[in-house]
Amino acid sequence: MCRVNEDMDPVNSDGSEEQLLLPETRKGDQSWRLNFDGFDISTEHKEKPPRGLHDYLGVLGPEDNVAEYYQQQVEMLEGFNEMDVLAERGSVPGMSKEERDKLAKSETIAIRISNVANMLLFAAKVYASVRSGSLAIVASTLDSLLDLLSGFILWFTAFSMQTPNPYRYPIGKKRMQPLGILVFASVMATLGLQIILESLRTLVSDDDEFNLTKEQERWVIGIMLSVTLVKLLLFVYCRTFANEIVKAYAQDHFFDVITNIIGLVAVVMANYFNDWMDPVGAIILSLYTIRTWSLTVLENVNSLIGRSAAPEYLQKLTYLCWNHHKSIRHIDTVRAYTFGSHYFVEVDIVLPADMPLQEAHDIGESLQEKLEVLPEIERAFVHLDYEYTHKPEHAQAHL
Repeated sequence: MCRVNEDMDPVNSDGSEEQLLLPETRKGDQSWRLNFDGFDISTEHKEKPPRGLHDYLGVLGPEDNVAEYYQQQVEMLEGFNEMDVLAERGSVPGMSKEERDKLAKSETIAIRISNVANMLLFAAKVYASVRSGSLAIVASTLDSLLDLLSGFILWFTAFSMQTPNPYRYPIGKKRMQPLGILVFASVMATLGLQIILESLRTLVSDDDEFNLTKEQERWVIGIMLSVTLVKLLLFVYCRTFANEIVKAYAQDHFFDVITNIIGLVAVVMANYFNDWMDPVGAIILSLYTIRTWSLTVLENVNSLIGRSAAPEYLQKLTYLCWNHHKSIRHIDTVRAYTFGSHYFVEVDIVLPADMPLQEAHDIGESLQEKLEVLPEIERAFVHLDYEYTHKPEHAQAHL
């Protein structure tokens, strides 16, 4: 919750609606606005310092704390400048509509390439599994099968988000994205548990020795190395996008690189050294799969349960709200919380008690529209009040 308070003259009710909605930068006195133009960070603090060995060891020295502090100040000023541009131009600095359409097309191509590659690589790994009989390779192959399942789930969520139904889903379907990722992660964890159980059964049983012929070995190594290289290239390609679904594909490709390497090393060591290395490799692979997707579950659960935005983001919203209109006497509350992959925002502003309803409505509606221009915000709610000494709204919901 944020409060801003300043005494100021009531607005002249003779002004027209058009004058009320004009940017305040065009209407004379600007002393009421928050302004950080006089603050600047020296050039030496604007760039992040190079990472040293102590960074990777998790040890931070005094100079690191100072650099982190200045970096936070730079990001804060950049955020305030972004809000100033939004207040003056009605849009945030960024890509044009043509550029956004081009990026969306590129993201669609990345998803289709990933799906086709997953189908071809799955067929290749099925062949490698049949030729080798290795549990580790089978575990890696089943992981590729889930790649296809994940592709379908993520495609379905993207398709659902792009087909709105304002009657059945009045606030949209953007929560389909984290929900789809949750379903996929749960299936991955379940598969990992099944492979662990099968590997343990193999370890305690007296099956035949694991042995590959030279031809089988060449086929398995060639297939697994080729699959790993393709997955590595797909990971590098997909990680260049900011879209959450494409990033999920990038994460999936990276996991496949790790699992393919583990499976290949396990089958080669089992062939040349000892049989138990194959099921042990499968167990390691499965534990890695369960761990990584468990972290993904936790991340997406937080996005669905209404977690608050970072304090730095609330600062930006408060700054934008205060600079929205001269008639705003107080900012009683600013909340932003996750509701899927985007934020819902609640803002309570205080206007003069004698202000006409039409003027108050125009100020509140224009602030709502301004907030919803921000790409992180799905929906904004602006509540108008004439005093701020009452109990917080919806207080019962916080008990």
